[in-house]
Amino acid sequence: MPPAPRSRVALFAALLPLLLAAQPVATDSYLPALPAIARELGSASTSLTAFVLAFGAAQLGFGPLADRWGRRPVLLLGLALYTVAALACAWAPGTAALAALRAAQGLAMAAILVCARAAVRDLFSAGEGLQVMARGLSGLGVVALISPLAGAWMVQTFGWRAVMVAMGVYGALLGVACWRWFGETLGARGASAAVPESSRAQVRQVLTNGPFRVWTGVSSFSYAGVFCFLLLSPMVYITLLGLSPALYGWIPAGGSLVYIASTQLCRRLLRHRGAVRTVQLGALSSVSGGLMQVAGWLLWPGAAWPLLAGHAVYVLGHGIHQPCGQAGAVQDLPALAGRAVSWSGFLMMLCAFCAGQTAALFVGPQMPYGPWPMVLPLLLAGVVLVVLAFTVLPRHAVAARPAA
Repeated sequence: MPPAPRSRVALFAALLPLLLAAQPVATDSYLPALPAIARELGSASTSLTAFVLAFGAAQLGFGPLADRWGRRPVLLLGLALYTVAALACAWAPGTAALAALRAAQGLAMAAILVCARAAVRDLFSAGEGLQVMARGLSGLGVVALISPLAGAWMVQTFGWRAVMVAMGVYGALLGVACWRWFGETLGARGASAAVPESSRAQVRQVLTNGPFRVWTGVSSFSYAGVFCFLLLSPMVYITLLGLSPALYGWIPAGGSLVYIASTQLCRRLLRHRGAVRTVQLGALSSVSGGLMQVAGWLLWPGAAWPLLAGHAVYVLGHGIHQPCGQAGAVQDLPALAGRAVSWSGFLMMLCAFCAGQTAALFVGPQMPYGPWPMVLPLLLAGVVLVVLAFTVLPRHAVAARPAA
């Protein structure tokens, strides 16, 4: 007998953090293994690039499939592929095989993420979805904090292939849990909005929807600033400022702690201030973080602490923008949630990739431009977020009302 609707909602809310956390399990736990992979196979960066590109592009395909076939079959297919690809990576004989298998895992991750985010819209109202997504991303933040530490321990104790085995075990256990407790959510709220028959018309309806565009902009620009930090901060803190790699490792870990706290703060703000005001406060935090980094480097050149403080303040806003942006992008498109989620995720990855590649053009072995390639994108993202939050969002977003 299928579970009662209320039980199904509760089970999904418990599964959501684990589904979202499949991404940091696949990436953050893998990072400490890269040097060992390079020593054994000769190259490691190709496999990570293949995962990221496949993950970003495949979301466009899995969104329509999730709308047509349902969330459950696409999710279970993704979890099965995620598990098989991870376990196969543990026996990869060379760089090409590892890259191909990691690309397959990126495809699987796209299916998992699209279905998890679409199911949030299927089961919850617009306001509830923001709360549920914030809770789910809190769980993701915890896993993002633990994953690199666990990955480093496994690499040091058992070797890099053990990381891939553990990744496969995680996918298998999550697949069993979803097989038992994840019921089909497509149409759970009885959505009756008119859906165009042609695929092109459906995409047009998503991309021309005002709330979709503004909420996707919020999540995309916020993530672009964080992506530039992840891409360039090793060069800034290790090469330019002389921190040891071990000491540098605590910087992204500290950012994860701030992110977890921020998603918890987001839930409180949503209850008392509503979605629009919450995002406005997050935007002020984001731009303040960028300004702190700029002013800090101008006043205390060569000091790391202003950059660290500014990054923490920016991440405080990022933990507000991600749950609001990701849930808000689909809240006005319940009948096309799969397509909306896939395009939102693709555009977020595209924005981050373009920002990161542009900033990387100004980074060299001697760091001729200092920290500015990392700092200025952060400030620019903060400025755009302020413009979106205070001028565009109030006009177009279907905002959750504050709790009474």
